[in-house]
Amino acid sequence: MNTRFKQILSFLYPSTLQTQMLILVFLIVSGTLFVSGAIFATFIGNISKSQINKRALDIGHSIAIMPIVQQTLAAGKDPQGKIQQLAEQVRQKTGAEFIVVADRQSRRFSHPDPGKIGKRFVGGDETRALIHGQAYVSEATGTLGPSLRSIVPVINTKGNIIGFVSVGYLQTQVMETVHGYQREPATLFFMLFVVVLLGATGIARYVKKQTLGLEPREISSLYLDRQAILESIQSGIIAVGEQGDIRLINQAAMEFCSFDADESLIGKHVDDVFAHSDFRLLLRPDRKEYFRKTNVDGQDLLFTKVPIEYAGTVHGMVASFRPMEDFHKLREELRQTRQFSEMLRVQAHEYSNKLHTLSGLLQMEAYQEALELVTRESSGLQSLIQFLAQAVPHPALAAIIMGKYNRALEMKVDFQLNPDSTMGEIPEKFDQEKLVTILGNLLDNALEASLRNPDQHPRIQLFMTDIGHDLIFEIEDSGPGVPVELQEKIFLKGYSSKNPGSARKDIHGIGLFLVDSYVAQLDGQITVSTGDLGGALFTLSLPKQP
Repeated sequence: MNTRFKQILSFLYPSTLQTQMLILVFLIVSGTLFVSGAIFATFIGNISKSQINKRALDIGHSIAIMPIVQQTLAAGKDPQGKIQQLAEQVRQKTGAEFIVVADRQSRRFSHPDPGKIGKRFVGGDETRALIHGQAYVSEATGTLGPSLRSIVPVINTKGNIIGFVSVGYLQTQVMETVHGYQREPATLFFMLFVVVLLGATGIARYVKKQTLGLEPREISSLYLDRQAILESIQSGIIAVGEQGDIRLINQAAMEFCSFDADESLIGKHVDDVFAHSDFRLLLRPDRKEYFRKTNVDGQDLLFTKVPIEYAGTVHGMVASFRPMEDFHKLREELRQTRQFSEMLRVQAHEYSNKLHTLSGLLQMEAYQEALELVTRESSGLQSLIQFLAQAVPHPALAAIIMGKYNRALEMKVDFQLNPDSTMGEIPEKFDQEKLVTILGNLLDNALEASLRNPDQHPRIQLFMTDIGHDLIFEIEDSGPGVPVELQEKIFLKGYSSKNPGSARKDIHGIGLFLVDSYVAQLDGQITVSTGDLGGALFTLSLPKQP
């Protein structure tokens, strides 16, 4: 039972688009042809009956005006049977079922069955002709059965009604004639039905091709999946048609372009939506562009656009974009990760050397020197850890300072942390990630700069305080310093004090550029001057409440 039900259900609700269209067109065409055929058959039937009625009346009028008929009815007798002979001749030539000529008493003078001549006319529908002189068609049951017959009065030269003529066709004969007329258009309807089915098959195949062979369920699933994927992508995505109409725009693009989330931009032209924006020039399907850095409305973007091509024809384009700041953050996070990894490697290497030194001292039985080494190392590191735990109760900030301290040990640079430093009142909503990035870059630059001055022992100094409304950091190094004429240029993108001539290709220039960008985002200030160690002194001021 369940199998039978599933078979019926699969027939009523087929899975393929082509079968669905064929069944749908079949039902529509069948219903249309059925209704049209019924209307047409009724129309043909009415016309056919009207023609038969007219023929019967014409035959009746022709016989009623014949002199032999009028003379015989006026005489009241027909011993030679002339009317019978005339009526039978006309009946055989016209195809009528019967022709009856009767007098005013409805007594027959002719009939297909000679035995009924002289008897009374059957049907009772001749009254109007005999009394009012009207000619008409009626349906009645006579001696031969149900028939369609005309009743025509016979009027003599004086205007008196002396009898009537009835020309009839049996109902079965009439229906056969009507059906004969209806069979010809039925053949045409069948041919039309076949042509429509062939056309429906062609349309279904064309639609199947247009949908790339996908079924409706697959198309709806793809649409829902596409919407979910687009909204999960953090990059802005805009699809534009070949006429410049917006076909798709995801939520990230709406937010980046400052559009209302409830505003509908689908179908609008790019020139209207981005009339006052540089996007209007970028959203043109002219050529492919991959990861092109461009400035749009004052913002640096990484822009990609790809034309939509199908069968060698361009049907629009898809553009994706993302702020360069996101990539800077990603690169900075990667750089910090590498630094932490390098810090762990350096620390492991440093302690491996110290363990080897300790092992050598023990083997040489220099126990006092081994004890002093352990005490010195443990006390120095322990004191730094205790100081950071008290002065900097923020794990991320303390970790970056500890990491740079270990790196300084490997680079043979003295790292001095001012004992008066304190950084315990950083607000919870403060962007510590940017703060760590800024401080890490400044300490890296200080470590590298301290090694470029051969006249001084390399060392750096860090001071920080949270007293007041601002967070203050001072990073000083013993390097060659920064000339006054370059103090504004070092924050430009790509500039490097290592090689100013080729600064645009030097990664160190990116570090100070990011520092300046993040300081601006935190509403802070950064200055560079000459410190007491003889090198550069970077002073960083960040408001606790930007």
